[in-house]
Amino acid sequence: MSQVLITGATGLVGGHLLRMLIQTREVTSIAAPTRRPLDPTPRVFNPYDPQLTDALAQVTDPVDIVFCCLGTTRREAGSKEAFIHADYTLVVDTALTGLRLGAKHMLVVSSMGANARSPFFYNQVKGKMEDALKAQRWERLTIARPSMLLGDRTKHRFNESLMAPLFRLLPGNLKSINARDVATAMLVTALSPAQEGVTVLSSAQLREIAEREKE
Repeated sequence: MSQVLITGATGLVGGHLLRMLIQTREVTSIAAPTRRPLDPTPRVFNPYDPQLTDALAQVTDPVDIVFCCLGTTRREAGSKEAFIHADYTLVVDTALTGLRLGAKHMLVVSSMGANARSPFFYNQVKGKMEDALKAQRWERLTIARPSMLLGDRTKHRFNESLMAPLFRLLPGNLKSINARDVATAMLVTALSPAQEGVTVLSSAQLREIAEREKE
């Protein structure tokens, strides 16, 4: 892993992951297209445009690996259509950009309960996104399915603030997880020996990988 493409770098998981990638010696260059500019950082190419697809189009150098940490809520997005655009269309666009530039491994943040046949709109969109990436037949695809994410957001989500204390007490995959742990687990997985095919990491597995890395 030397040349990386990451989307969602201004978000909760993506922000942690970008900082980790910058400090990872195996990484020589990072393309981080965003809607709003990042602070200038050595080795980080940051094309930005309010339309993320247009920012993605500015990435032309080859990449080895793709991280997609895009994610919002229907409330934040403002409508079902806007949510689908953010959590499905832009994720697929990220993947297609990676494939176009030669990437062999994609890692994506999805969600616990993702299922294209779910009666719940959020889980259904996440499931359809996962199915779309699988249909692209990546040499290696890693899907992270965290539970409720904990961390300092620039913009608070009311439902998460309300439910967070409960999710901290739940067992296994239901228990909330720190966004930094998700980012750590994704980076560790990316650096691990190649395991072809699709790998789905549950919230409990993400936490376990992160905890092992801290030891």
